[in-house]
Amino acid sequence: MFNKLKQFKDLRSQAKDLQSKLAEETITVSEAGGKVKMTMDGNLKITDLDIDKEMLNPDKKQKLESAIKDAHASATKKMQRTMATKMKEMGGLPEIPGMS
Repeated sequence: MFNKLKQFKDLRSQAKDLQSKLAEETITVSEAGGKVKMTMDGNLKITDLDIDKEMLNPDKKQKLESAIKDAHASATKKMQRTMATKMKEMGGLPEIPGMS
């Protein structure tokens, strides 16, 4: 039992280390021909959103909404790939017997 607790503590420590490394990662994507740019950090938090003033025209409301959704989806996918790569570089998180 103590061995499993130690494994859990080690896993928790490794997860915290991974989380802090991922927090340092950022990616930027652009949509609508570069008129909507979004930056996301490794915690999947949007840290910057830049919208060209041309897109703020009420006639382009639907296009702007679509561009923001597309930018968010693209940023999330890219960051998930980055997270997977970082986890592999760190050796992944070990499986604890009996925890799956």
